[in-house]
Amino acid sequence: TAWGVLQLGGSELDAVERGCGQCEIDQCDGSVGYGGSPDESGETTLDAMIMNGNTMEVGAVADLRHVKNAISVARKVMEYTKHTLLVGESASLFAVRMGFPYEDLTTQKSLLVYSEWLNQSCQPNYWKNVIPDSSKSCGPYKRPEKVTYKEEQISRRSFHNHDTIGMVVIGGSGIVASGTSTNGAVHKIPGRVGDSPIAGAGSYADSTAGGAAATGDGDIMMRFLPSYQAVEYMRMGTDPTVACQKVISRIQKYAPKFFGAVICANTTGSYGAACNKIPGFTQFHFMVSSPLLSQPTEQVVDCI
Repeated sequence: TAWGVLQLGGSELDAVERGCGQCEIDQCDGSVGYGGSPDESGETTLDAMIMNGNTMEVGAVADLRHVKNAISVARKVMEYTKHTLLVGESASLFAVRMGFPYEDLTTQKSLLVYSEWLNQSCQPNYWKNVIPDSSKSCGPYKRPEKVTYKEEQISRRSFHNHDTIGMVVIGGSGIVASGTSTNGAVHKIPGRVGDSPIAGAGSYADSTAGGAAATGDGDIMMRFLPSYQAVEYMRMGTDPTVACQKVISRIQKYAPKFFGAVICANTTGSYGAACNKIPGFTQFHFMVSSPLLSQPTEQVVDCI
């Protein structure tokens, strides 16, 4: 969809918006758009961002409720406000003002996922160091009188419950744009915002260097601003594949078992990707369209 927009003369930002928006409509992987990844209260909320690498402007929304087209709302934030990020119900009210319909993001499927989770004593979840024991019960939780902190554990979450549509577009004239859209981590604590709508974390674009986008465990990845870091490596002349690998290696030192991947493209059209190798996730698949390819093509890299 994004490539088609460019072919018809649309802008790089149009391509990012339409490409990510198509995934929202298609509910890609259940991890983008409405009706997926219900939070602890059973509600689906959306995060998205879009970035103009020419002006360095960003528009983003997080914890967006009752509005399906998150990437387009993010673009409206960029084009009609002096702000960068709007969140929660207030972001929804802004969206309605901009002409977006206010509608339910819950579906029969998301309700089923939610009810099955409740029946499994709310496992897995994102609480730690609380009482009652969050590994055995649904709460409500509170902090104990005496806290004994435990290191973060990688629990048995499926690797499909954190995912994002992340996109980097390099125009024929060298303009770079990027964007993301996601419904976040399944069973997240309400109000949680991941890496996707954070500039430099979920994605980053700079027309003087290139663009990058990340997917995976946003709570860990956002702490390292991987997309920003990858673009900075490319600015120094680092090959896109190596730039992505360096970013992943950096996070590995602190969180060796994290789930995540990064895609990178520079202004000459070279591209690459890298991912962290963990059981059940040894390769990363991503799509590429370019004048050198007759059609959108799936690429695969081995994780490091």
